[in-house]
Amino acid sequence: MRLFKGDFKQETVFSDHPEDMARKWQSQGAEFLHLVDLDGALAGKSENLPAVRDILSAIDIPAELGGGIRTMENIEKVLSLGICRVILGSVAVRNPALVKEACAEFGGDRVVVGIDAKDGIVAVDGWGVSGDMRAEELAKRMAEVGVATIIYTDISRDGTLSGVNVEATAELARGSGVKVIASGGVRSLEDIRRLKPYEKDGIEGVIVGKSIYTGSLDLGKAIEIAKGEG
Repeated sequence: MRLFKGDFKQETVFSDHPEDMARKWQSQGAEFLHLVDLDGALAGKSENLPAVRDILSAIDIPAELGGGIRTMENIEKVLSLGICRVILGSVAVRNPALVKEACAEFGGDRVVVGIDAKDGIVAVDGWGVSGDMRAEELAKRMAEVGVATIIYTDISRDGTLSGVNVEATAELARGSGVKVIASGGVRSLEDIRRLKPYEKDGIEGVIVGKSIYTGSLDLGKAIEIAKGEG
């Protein structure tokens, strides 16, 4: 399922069998799978772990999971399923001490912070509430507690296929000194090409979602470009 600009009232269901989609993307060359528990994001705790388990059993590549993960118990439960790393979102704003504890317990390479923002301001609780903090400020705070990687999503573009916000993503990477994965609005191979020169600034990857489901982006070719082969 995909949302439009983070709006749960504007959702599109692409498949009732997520494990089949996971197999499809792996067969097309995906080397890492990004999963979001949208129900969990609203509930404040993981809601779809059985489905996550089915996905993991269907693939051989690593996967990460985000969406409503806000306690050490929830983090441990998710990692025990075989998830490579957890993505913490709202809790990074509301309880940064937990992020620090998680990094100390599980390692900064297994704890990723997702910063979702609109006009540079962090959004929390399923993107419906302002976090009253600028994205760069939050990124710097997360770096201080041990986070090595941040996923930055411009929610005004997410699910819109309007093009990734390259400038804001690069600015966040340069300003925070943390590795950043771009997300939100990716439409075509041109977005991958536009991001590629910013590797030197700390952009280490990009998440593609709606574009591969609708066919506006060819996953195999995108991977080639990301690797510098296309």
